[in-house]
Amino acid sequence: MLWLFLIPGTRYPIPMTQFRPIDEQLTDVLRGAIDVASPDELKARLRDSIAHNKPLRVKLGVDPSSPDLHVGHTLQMRRLRAFQDHGHQAVLIIGDYTAMVGDPSGKNKTRPQLTHEEVEKNARTYLEQAGKVLDVSRLEIRRNGEWFSGMNFMDVLKLCSRTTVARLLERDDFLKRYKAEQPISLHEFLYPLMQGWDSVMIKADIELGGSDQLFNLLMGRKLQEQEGQHPQVCITGPLLEGLDGEQKMSKSLGNAIAINEPPRDMFGKVMSIPDVAMKKWYTYLTKLPLDRVADLCDPGKNHPRDAKIALAHLVTREFHGDDAANTAQAAFEAISKKQLPDDIKAAGVKLENDGVQVWALVKQVHGGSGGDAKRLVAQGGVRLIETDNLDERTLDDPNATFGKGELEGRVLKVGKRAFYRLTVS
Repeated sequence: MLWLFLIPGTRYPIPMTQFRPIDEQLTDVLRGAIDVASPDELKARLRDSIAHNKPLRVKLGVDPSSPDLHVGHTLQMRRLRAFQDHGHQAVLIIGDYTAMVGDPSGKNKTRPQLTHEEVEKNARTYLEQAGKVLDVSRLEIRRNGEWFSGMNFMDVLKLCSRTTVARLLERDDFLKRYKAEQPISLHEFLYPLMQGWDSVMIKADIELGGSDQLFNLLMGRKLQEQEGQHPQVCITGPLLEGLDGEQKMSKSLGNAIAINEPPRDMFGKVMSIPDVAMKKWYTYLTKLPLDRVADLCDPGKNHPRDAKIALAHLVTREFHGDDAANTAQAAFEAISKKQLPDDIKAAGVKLENDGVQVWALVKQVHGGSGGDAKRLVAQGGVRLIETDNLDERTLDDPNATFGKGELEGRVLKVGKRAFYRLTVS
């Protein structure tokens, strides 16, 4: 029990933070972890936090290099939330300065630098979306521009003097580019130092990151030691493969699920992942006990389709709530049974000379450019559905022309999940 002295001679008891046993904390915060530097230090930190009733400061840095987060970005946020749930202080670093440098992790070329205005615009959406995973009411949010914007050139030189070029070339992506004689800009070498300096400035006890960030996290330990701080424990987690089950989730590769994706689209996209990816997605994107995950993903105990429906429901519920997940599941199952969903969008179609070409029809009702519409048609992704018998006709000629009688009241299906009930004017 801690005591707070307000009036001389009078003691007012205040409750201590109720930290759960260390083993229980470790089970949650290390779920799916890849690297821990080091496990003994982590246990010692947790033990010390309990003994002194002092939450650990757990750091996660995010660079707002694009406007939207996808579910792959949330893996480390979920770990940060686990620390929050165990009573520790989560510190989210918005890398407004590091984003302008651009971390080249996993890249084979220099990344384009963003302007301050672009970074700030992205940061605002990041914070809104992060609230779907983190408890924002208990979150310390810092921008690393707080300390980097006040540095002069001599400060930068002093920071650079804390490591060597040889040490930086130990980082895998730098070394590969150096051996391949690909250019490495000098400012890219500053990124690990900047991320490490963030840890010094906020006095991090623990830092989280993806497996491609281990070098940067260890740099933070080194800089903290140089500053006389207790070096942070580093915990890395996996990089989630996207819808193809092969390449890392990325919007640029078209294999991502944005966390602000509409519920039906999110549910449908989860249903499209390969069966072999389910166990990893269950482990990293849900809180189900791992023995339950093993049973769900065992085809001898559970049908893969049923397991995937349960996964899609859990993921959709995480970001949109129970009602939206239930509705998305019902819509998906209706489509699977060759039933039209209940919430089909009404779409007006304008004809020119009593007809409209298929590509122009898709552009009118679905949006996007004419080129996008033509590609969708050419790829067999557009179908016209009769509402009375649900017969589908694939529209594979972008230049084919349809009149009012062929379109009025019918449903245009674009891709796997977009439906439009047509009215013609």
